[in-house]
Amino acid sequence: MQTLFKDALVFLKFFTGIYEGIRKFLLPPKAYSWQTFIYLSAYSWTLSFLAVGYVKSVIAFLGWLFLIAGTAWYTTDDPLRVPGTFMPVGAVITGFLVSVFAFGNPEDVITPRTIILWPTISAIITALPDFIEGTDIKTTAKIPKPEIREKIIVLVASCMLLSCWIQFYFVMENWLTQYPSLLTDNFERSTFVVRMAEPNIELTLEPETETQTKPEVQKVPENGVAILDQLQIRVEQELNKTPWSQVERWLLDATKEVTNLGNQIKNQQLGQYEERKLWRVEPRVANIKSGYVLDLLSIWDGPSSNPKGYYLQKSCRIEPIAVSTTTSQATTSPVDEKNTVAEIECDRLSKFIAGAPPARR
Repeated sequence: MQTLFKDALVFLKFFTGIYEGIRKFLLPPKAYSWQTFIYLSAYSWTLSFLAVGYVKSVIAFLGWLFLIAGTAWYTTDDPLRVPGTFMPVGAVITGFLVSVFAFGNPEDVITPRTIILWPTISAIITALPDFIEGTDIKTTAKIPKPEIREKIIVLVASCMLLSCWIQFYFVMENWLTQYPSLLTDNFERSTFVVRMAEPNIELTLEPETETQTKPEVQKVPENGVAILDQLQIRVEQELNKTPWSQVERWLLDATKEVTNLGNQIKNQQLGQYEERKLWRVEPRVANIKSGYVLDLLSIWDGPSSNPKGYYLQKSCRIEPIAVSTTTSQATTSPVDEKNTVAEIECDRLSKFIAGAPPARR
């Protein structure tokens, strides 16, 4: 019984100590303390939910100021330093709050600019106390000693460099979002870009030389393939079963016709990407014994690891066939009364070709 009573006393002292610690932490020792600012911040934010219009904005603004002041005060009383630097962890936390307050917005509190400027703002907050001296009631500006100035310059410059690297990351992410075809390029010679995952679309190329026994697997840009696939459908709709005389006139003006179709497809398929301006569509028409070969080219004008660039190609064979006027059925043998129409057959897959596109014929 005596042992049980002692254990109960130990547990009671334990919970009393926790309670006293929490009470000391939360209860302001005096009116002018960091807890007061934190409570004023919470009180302001509560009131801002009940207000409307500009009053809501003013109260929320004051809430941010109280939060930043209270956090900065608490975290700099007994600062814990970032390892390897003289930057207090409190300055990092305060710098984040200042960055969110200055560059965030109600729809998206944490923006890329918030993250980019966070290290630089934290360094400036770390350096500010070295330019101020005085007491709680009177402060004056001062110039730090040379050795302190040297440490501040190194810290601020290092944090600005870190901000530049973070900016570079967001720039690359934006480029790869707006220009997804860049993902299919070769980054092996890049110093800064490391591919973390392979793109999904692959195209197997036939060996170009006798010594090359294994087919090459080439990553192809998805948008370039989409342009050619849609262009093939539109060309087939315009030329298939069309009178042969009209088809020949269309082929004489193929550059204009294909360019117009290509611009429509780019606006429909790639309207959300900036890279639509870097794709160019051109035709190449060649006579063959049985009719024509129409090569549809989707040419990439953007940056590429290949100095000559690359393009995608899909070939279509266009041949005349005779159609009986009485039966409206196609036939391969000549008939007395017939109309000649076009029959078009295109490749199923697009070819990826590295280098400059062929010259116009």
